[in-house]
Amino acid sequence: MRKVALLMLAIMMVSSVTFAQGVQEEEVFPSKPIKLIVPWSAGGGTDAIARALAKNGEKHLGVPVVVENKPGGTGAVGLGETVKADPDGYTLAVIPVELSFLKESGIYPFDFSNFTKIMNLNTDPSALTVKSDAPWDTLEEFVEYARKNPGEIKIGHSGTGMLWHLAAATLALSTDTEYTYVPFNGAADAIASVLGGNIDAVTVSGAEVSSQVRAGEMKILAVFGERRMDIFPDIPTAREQGFDVVVNTFRGLGGPAGIPEDRVAILHEGFKKMLEEPDFVQVIENMGLGIDYRNTEDYNKLTENTAKTLAPVLESLLAVK
Repeated sequence: MRKVALLMLAIMMVSSVTFAQGVQEEEVFPSKPIKLIVPWSAGGGTDAIARALAKNGEKHLGVPVVVENKPGGTGAVGLGETVKADPDGYTLAVIPVELSFLKESGIYPFDFSNFTKIMNLNTDPSALTVKSDAPWDTLEEFVEYARKNPGEIKIGHSGTGMLWHLAAATLALSTDTEYTYVPFNGAADAIASVLGGNIDAVTVSGAEVSSQVRAGEMKILAVFGERRMDIFPDIPTAREQGFDVVVNTFRGLGGPAGIPEDRVAILHEGFKKMLEEPDFVQVIENMGLGIDYRNTEDYNKLTENTAKTLAPVLESLLAVK
């Protein structure tokens, strides 16, 4: 009887050790490749940021970070796949500023509340840009003309209801002016229309017009950011010119809602190190984009403040309809 009891005790001890080892193995994170979804086609700014980050994924997380492009529905396809994924930290996405307001516009069926927000990666201000031979050299001249000629100035943007549309509407609301908004399938088409003389201005990012500005084909009248752009340090902000207009796009890192906090911390630390890698910094600088790291708490504040700031702008556009 004593031998049987000892045998049972030994079995229980071995089982306990095996169970403990199994639990320990399960708790190791990450232990397999991490999928990083880009909700747009390959070749764009978001895709470039994701791939530059992923290049050093294994170095800082111990597993590969695999970029997958999931375009469609103005980003809704890739973001939708992210929302539906298991909240285990193995499916992430580069998530856009538009989550602040496109649910209200009826374009997205979700918003930032459906995501675990990990960190902000990049911020770029809108820039009011016109053809180099346009009759305005300052934002004040542009606004003054608009006040005298309501609706005459045509401002192009990268899609109805998208951020650059809201940038133009923010200018209108803040200065009590009226414009005719012209949507295009992306910033490149809008810029080409300015150069072709079909519209008067665009409110896309400074990075998106950088080559045309450097070539002397276009000029930026104002940067809609808190500070001047590093690539154009001589161009003043709207605030410096007396107009309280601030509209930034930003890209962040997130996953489906419910990722455990300990895993969020691991992902945050790993991706922060990727963000600091010299080759990543070089890629971003070459594109004229701005690195803007913000930790999880500050990223949450950024998304909340953006939604509040843009709410009256959305209302103004809906009122026009």
